Amino acid sequence: TLHHTTLADLTKAPECIAFTKVEELVDFITKRWQQRWVTTDIWDESVLEKLLRRPSFFLPSPSLAEFVARNDYHLYDQKVGLARLIDRAEVRLVNRSDNLEQLHHTLEELDLTNEQRLRPGWDQYFMQLASLAAQRSNCMKRRVGSVLVREKRVISTGYNGTPRYLKNCNEGGCQCSVKAAEISG
Repeated sequence: TLHHTTLADLTKAPECIAFTKVEELVDFITKRWQQRWVTTDIWDESVLEKLLRRPSFFLPSPSLAEFVARNDYHLYDQKVGLARLIDRAEVRLVNRSDNLEQLHHTLEELDLTNEQRLRPGWDQYFMQLASLAAQRSNCMKRRVGSVLVREKRVISTGYNGTPRYLKNCNEGGCQCSVKAAEISG
């Protein structure tokens, strides 16, 4: 889509013209090179290469502050921000594909419908529970979680830390934490 805007009156709605082929777009702007045209759709690098051959084509880059502001809006705006949606995704794919075919190939290699990914095996399930239990640890040196299992049933979970009724590690109750503080202090 090309948007034609004159400098004389910026309050009017811009004229919109759509092109399906880059050659049509280049031909159109070449014939009207003295007018001011702005495009928001550069499909890929080959389109950019064809436009850059025209001496009247100008590709402005935003300032760092403008780029950060646009990126923050795109990610964090309350109405259109993607960050809250991305955070909810169980699988996140950073698209490094150059074209649609490569993206499809990458998606096939991920095997997204694999049952092991959709539903973890027992070992993975119990290890994830142990990892979650370790997050409760107050040890300043090493967090460890455990899961006691019998016949694929959880009997108990636990994590390391100071004994009950004693000061927690992060409060100076563990001798390892006290010694570490003395050495670094």
